[in-house]
Amino acid sequence: MFKALSNPNRLRIFMRLFSCCEPGTICSIEDESCACVGELSQDLEIVPSTVSHHIKELRRAGLIRMRRQGQKIECWVDPGAVRELARFFKK
Repeated sequence: MFKALSNPNRLRIFMRLFSCCEPGTICSIEDESCACVGELSQDLEIVPSTVSHHIKELRRAGLIRMRRQGQKIECWVDPGAVRELARFFKK
């Protein structure tokens, strides 16, 4: 997880998604708290192909979840990852 978050753009993407979703909850695609890859690209001023690459790395690290909804790919923070990170920092 830390390796994935060591990249500044990945950390920005993760924090953007984290700020959308209350920690410890899964944000369903019906919620407005999910962010689409295109929206992240615009919000963070990162090229869409770069955002897609970083999203894949965050998913591989178990930090986020993704779901395709038509042509959109929606992303949200995995609540289990948040709990795991919180446990690490409480030690």
